[in-house]
Formats: sequence, C-alpha cells, structure tokens
Amino acid sequence: MDRPHILLVEDEIHLARGICFNLEEEGCRVSHVESGEAALDRLQYDRFALIVLDVMLPGMNGFEVCRKVRESDHRVPVLMLTARSEEEDRVQGLSSGADDYLVKPFSLSEFLLRVKGMLRRSSWYLPEPVEEGYRFGDNEVFLLSYRAKTAQGEIDLTELEVRMLTLLFQREGEAVSRGELLERVWGYSTDVETRTLDNFIVRFRKYFESDPGAPVYFQTVRGVGYRFCRKN
Repeated sequence: MDRPHILLVEDEIHLARGICFNLEEEGCRVSHVESGEAALDRLQYDRFALIVLDVMLPGMNGFEVCRKVRESDHRVPVLMLTARSEEEDRVQGLSSGADDYLVKPFSLSEFLLRVKGMLRRSSWYLPEPVEEGYRFGDNEVFLLSYRAKTAQGEIDLTELEVRMLTLLFQREGEAVSRGELLERVWGYSTDVETRTLDNFIVRFRKYFESDPGAPVYFQTVRGVGYRFCRKN
C-alpha cells in the first residue's frame, strides 16, 4: 500500500525538520516547502493526502494559500498551524477552507493524533450518499458533486463538510453527540477537545440559515452536540 503523501508548508526550518522526521517515522511520505507560493506551484503537478499549512509564512500567508487551494481542490484535507490563539483567528482559518487547526506550541502526540485522524478520513474516502439534491428550505445540497445551492448563491463544499452533512442528514431529527461527530468525521478519539466542530456548525449556519443567529436547521443540543432538522 502506498504511503500517504503529505505536503508540509512551514518556514521554521527546525520545526519542519522535526515534523518531517516524525511523520516519516509514522510511515508517511513528506514533501516540505517554505512558502505559500512554492506550495501552490507544487500542487499544480502533485496530489497529496493532506496539507499541513502554517499561517505565518513569508509573502502569501496561510489564509491566502488555503483559499487558493480551495479554488482548485475542495477535497484535500488541510490542517492549519497557527501561533495565534484568538478565536477570531481560528475562525478565519476555518473560514478560508481549513479542516482543522493546531495552536503553536503543540505537543507532538496531539499533532500526530490529528494527522492520523485526518488521514483515516482522507480524500479517497467516498461518503455514503444520502440523496442527490437534498432539499431543505431554500437550499439544495449535492453530496456526490460537493456543491450546494443556497439563497446566497452556489457554493463548493470541502471533503469534511460533505462528511459532516452526510452524517447529520442520515440522522435527521436526532441529536448527534460531539464525540460521534469528531470520531466519524475527523477520525479523532472521543476525548479530543477542539472547537473545530463548533466552527463548522457556524459555517453551515452562514451557508444555509436565513438568520444564522436563530438557526432552524442546524440546532445546538446543550450538553450533547448538534441536530439537523429539515422543515417542510
């Protein structure tokens, strides 16, 4: 079986060497570049199972790189590394198309946990289709083609967005726990603490709700997780 090929975009050379060494010890193949421009050039002729992307890069920053990646590839998972701990910056990373983030300094064990989880659910995974053209309100979601029509216009969906929507649609009307969502969508163990899940729900509400502050379809179930309800 081929080793998963990871693109590391990191300009801190000592950190990059450590990451490369440990990922290779875990059986991965790693290509390392030090700038966003070099990463975009590399992506023109090579395919990767995962992109590990630093935010603070010389020239084009990680947010810009991620947006450029998503213009051509909506499925490759992106793990963003940031020295910024503010919620606004983490939301910006996810809004640019990243699938998860880690705040520096992070532990090696946590980093490897995130990478392994994302690789288990990587771009070769095809979600079980619920239906082509899943309608609710003014929205229509096409899971097989990774796109959606909304009141704001047509949007492209990432791999993880499709996985999460697939699970919520399949369990329509049921409260799905945070642990199950993290395990089945991101591939993480149920004891992982991350706000990524909540930020994905925020993203869905911006896409699909007429009033994101008073959601109808993507509901919070306090102390449990989230529930999707399709209203007729």
